[in-house]
Amino acid sequence: MVLLLAFLFALFNGAASSEPIFNEDGTLAPQAEGVWYSREKGWILDINDTGITRWQDTPQGCYANPAPDDSTPLMGQLEYRLFRASHDGQSLSLNYLPGDASAHFERLDALPPRCGSDDLTSETAIFDVFTSVMAQHYSFFDARGVDWDALVAHARPQVRDGMGEAALWEVLDGLLAPLGDSHTKMVGLVNGEPRRAQSGLGTTLPMIRDGMGEGAWLNGLVDQLFNEMLDPGAELIADRVIVGEITPESGQPIGYIQIFTMGGFTTEHTPGSIEWSQAELAALSDMLDDALTRFADHQAVILDLSNNRGGYDAVTRAIAARFTDQPFLGYRVSVPGAPEADQDYPITPYEGVRYTGPVYLMTSDVTVSGGEITTLMMRQLPNVIQVGSTTRGAFSTPLAKPLPNGWYLELSNEVFEDSEGHIFEGRGIPPVVAFDIYPEDNPITHHKTAIERVVGMIEAG
Repeated sequence: MVLLLAFLFALFNGAASSEPIFNEDGTLAPQAEGVWYSREKGWILDINDTGITRWQDTPQGCYANPAPDDSTPLMGQLEYRLFRASHDGQSLSLNYLPGDASAHFERLDALPPRCGSDDLTSETAIFDVFTSVMAQHYSFFDARGVDWDALVAHARPQVRDGMGEAALWEVLDGLLAPLGDSHTKMVGLVNGEPRRAQSGLGTTLPMIRDGMGEGAWLNGLVDQLFNEMLDPGAELIADRVIVGEITPESGQPIGYIQIFTMGGFTTEHTPGSIEWSQAELAALSDMLDDALTRFADHQAVILDLSNNRGGYDAVTRAIAARFTDQPFLGYRVSVPGAPEADQDYPITPYEGVRYTGPVYLMTSDVTVSGGEITTLMMRQLPNVIQVGSTTRGAFSTPLAKPLPNGWYLELSNEVFEDSEGHIFEGRGIPPVVAFDIYPEDNPITHHKTAIERVVGMIEAG
């Protein structure tokens, strides 16, 4: 098994070597020039000296990405920066950042004549594009118990040309709501006002938002940690990470790390750029070096992801590499119907400071996306115990599909599974030891109670 994993690591690292589409002087790499089609994404890219034009290929027609506006999400603003060409020059693997998932594109002779030939901005056309894109690319109708064809058939009579943006938005919002998938959403401007259609946020966040509000909640949690739980010397780093220690009655200290987002550790570079990626991973490395050096002789570490909102996948893998002394397959990603999209993510132990003693991983229904990917990997390690409550159940990096009128649909199309093939999309990852961390009666104080319970488990051995 170790030899097999070593081969996988070599294969993965070799496959990860890509080159820039555009060089530092702005010149285009000749192998990247051309028109390229991805079945996995439903995208056509026209790459030439002037830049990259992205087209959305749908059964209703092929249209260029609308110009971004104030409502355009980050996923709609990013463009591929790196490529790896096949030996025959007939396909490309494209990446946004080093180490990211690759998207497979096949060469076309030219941009298809249908691209740009139809006006798809009427209400009925937008409805048809929206429903067909979901049918073609969304991967979890069965997992989430939704009969998409039946929903569409029920909604179609409500749509007519001239009904207006607000009425059309309500129809499309009504189609997304039954999915209960927080990674599948729509954002856009409706009569000039920003709107967002999103459901599936679990029970805790809606409860907090309807009550005290997230700001008061988060501030209360942080103040409680520093004033009542952690030893002097604890740190809040970049407003994203808390590192400290807890000394119980036994006198044997316990390390504590809470991570709120998988990224956002730096502000020096444009989010999504290669420089940003390098700076984020460097900042994470410095934080973990300091923390795990402090925790080297501690009896255990609590890794608190109970309020983690996700982020950059490379951060999740860098974290997992700090808590293992053996290589392992962290997770596998596939896209149904697109076998060329299958990709394994092996984890090799970090060469520097690591902690391989007992780790107690705290999760809740707030834990989502990158927090869940970290949990998916960490729970496979023999030194890790997941405690708390079940995670949200939304893993896929959203596939950005702008509609012809400029609204952005983001949907879940990637299937994440662990090394044994377990899939937790739509149901979340259950803990080994279950208890509520943020109950409605007091979602601040009970976080302290939950940590104290974990400390008791550690003390009991």
